[in-house]
Amino acid sequence: MRLTLILTTTSFFLASTALAAHADPTPSVPPGTEPTASAPVTVDANDPDLKLPEGGTLAEPKVLDIKQVVEDQGGEERREDTNADVKFALQAEVLFGKDSAKLGAEAKARISSIAEEIKTQNATRIRVFGFTDDLGSSAHGDVLSKKRANAVQDVLDQELNDPNVTFEVRGYGEQYPISSNATESGRKKNRRVEVSFPRTES
Repeated sequence: MRLTLILTTTSFFLASTALAAHADPTPSVPPGTEPTASAPVTVDANDPDLKLPEGGTLAEPKVLDIKQVVEDQGGEERREDTNADVKFALQAEVLFGKDSAKLGAEAKARISSIAEEIKTQNATRIRVFGFTDDLGSSAHGDVLSKKRANAVQDVLDQELNDPNVTFEVRGYGEQYPISSNATESGRKKNRRVEVSFPRTES
């Protein structure tokens, strides 16, 4: 009886360890920007296995497929268009010097062109998120990524000059990498500032 209990406990421990090893405690994208399903799911409202409240109905399915993803200049800039949003991801090296949050003239010109796209889409809610790689301390990355996001937001605010526009500005540091931090090419992609905003319904 004792041997059986030990084996059962050991089996439970191994199963728990395996599950923990495959769990991903950190989401891959910032909260509120998670990708949606890429294909509609057909649901039979009359299926007896569905337990809808009395008189309840299913909402119409809504799919937000990525329409287009474009990478320019060897991956230094990435644009994603969905049915709902437009997002630009700019490598930090394109905008800033090493360990700096100061924008040069060329970087400001690039941000100005994003401001023009925001005007085209008549967007009034803009997200500006900064990210770093995992080199150095996490605290330093958090501060630097926020300073860089603030610098980009300042230029956008000046270019848009619209009191109706609101910004959500955050520095996520090394959180939410989009590539592996094990290589320099991956770390370059992770050092970025993302600007996203709702697109005009088409």
